[in-house]
Amino acid sequence: MTTPGTPVLPASGTPAQAPERPPVRLRMGRTMGVDRLDGGWWPRSRDLAAELGELIDHLPASCGRVVRARFSPPDWDPAPGAVAVNGGGHVTVDPLPGDDAHVIVLETSDLAVLHVLVVPPGFSEDQGAEALLAAATGGNGHPAGELLAAVVEYPDVDPADHWEDDGGSWWGDREAPSFRSRVRG
Repeated sequence: MTTPGTPVLPASGTPAQAPERPPVRLRMGRTMGVDRLDGGWWPRSRDLAAELGELIDHLPASCGRVVRARFSPPDWDPAPGAVAVNGGGHVTVDPLPGDDAHVIVLETSDLAVLHVLVVPPGFSEDQGAEALLAAATGGNGHPAGELLAAVVEYPDVDPADHWEDDGGSWWGDREAPSFRSRVRG
């Protein structure tokens, strides 16, 4: 017989533990609210209920406490109206109006609004990492869809690999437009 608060043990006699999820793939910029995107998030599935709770639980404390999330419906399977987070709380979840694909907007208790790129789960490791970097790089100015299209078209473009001088730019074996200029507009 069990009493309230007594853990139910599986046949092995040890408490059941939820499978450990891989680390959240998240990269936030150094300043919030300055650029078009405040960072990037690369969820592992289209299940917003499972993924959003993990994002909110692992968002840097400096970003604030998230109280509401607005999402782009094309990016997700059907979503709930609220998502459970650590500490027993819930975050209200609403769809974004219009076609704001690949963005999630996080509103915090101190009235900050964070615009976070949502990298599709099917992206390759290189594309996903590049998209996270681009979304967190200061000066990003293009919409999320354009940023993702640039990452797919130029998967090896890395702002750290680019140098300029008075004579122009160099990109190694092939010429490519400056990623920073594509991002800033």
